[in-house]
Amino acid sequence: MDIKHIGPANPGWDFIGEVSGIDLTQPISPAEVDAIEAGMDRYGVLVFHNQHITDEQQVAFSVNFGDLEATLANVTKPEDRRLKLNIADISNLDKNNQVLAADDKRRMFNLGNMLWHSDSSFKATPAKYSLLSGRAVPKAGGDTQFADMRAAYDAFPADIQTLIEPLITEHSLIYSRGQLGFEAFDAEERRAFAPVLQRLVRTHPVTGRKSVFLSSHIGVIRGMLTPEARMRIRDLTEMATQPRFVHTHRWQAGDLVIWDNRTTMHRARRYNDTGEVRDMRRTTIEGAPTVMQQAA
Repeated sequence: MDIKHIGPANPGWDFIGEVSGIDLTQPISPAEVDAIEAGMDRYGVLVFHNQHITDEQQVAFSVNFGDLEATLANVTKPEDRRLKLNIADISNLDKNNQVLAADDKRRMFNLGNMLWHSDSSFKATPAKYSLLSGRAVPKAGGDTQFADMRAAYDAFPADIQTLIEPLITEHSLIYSRGQLGFEAFDAEERRAFAPVLQRLVRTHPVTGRKSVFLSSHIGVIRGMLTPEARMRIRDLTEMATQPRFVHTHRWQAGDLVIWDNRTTMHRARRYNDTGEVRDMRRTTIEGAPTVMQQAA
């Protein structure tokens, strides 16, 4: 197995790695697990091509890196789920494999995936890794963009770093979907998506590098007036998603991409989602309890 850097020949732009010489349809060795973990610590995003895996094989590969998240956060009712394992359905399909209608509540909710975010930042224990498998991809569009939150933090002026270091934010799916005018949450969903607290600056537990914990799910900065807080988050996001910090992955069927939610943000890009199929399936590895959770 080999992991090599892909992307611009820029010393500060080194957060995408491409993995070759491994077959994810087969069990992998402890040494390969260790090498992938080390690659994730170095890069933050790893790309595997030509991995035509089943849901069972994706789960088997994923659990090498920790426990799967126990709950899936969306507005799809259990009886309407298309996938049976603990896999998030990041597609535009209903349980009968038909493309969702333009006005379907699930499609409206999923448009929020085009906002910059970190998976499960709206949970008290946010995600460690996300693993997204491209089973069917559209002819054009549907890319995923990634932004390196370590490089962004390092590039912030010293006064900005000092300002944001102590800040505590509230994350919720209600905040991110509210940016799009989506408010069709029932009472159960509002309870499930109640805001959680997260620090705005995090330190990676292995490398010790700091990163800025941004996400469209942020709606409040504790101790700051809401308009000021949301403007601050918008300013930081614009700074952190400049082209020099961003990589665009153009999907091919059979790609599997792993990213570290502790060091990156990502977003989906537009495609003809009412006319073409985009079948993406995500497993998510639960992270460790945060400083905020431990304090609570």
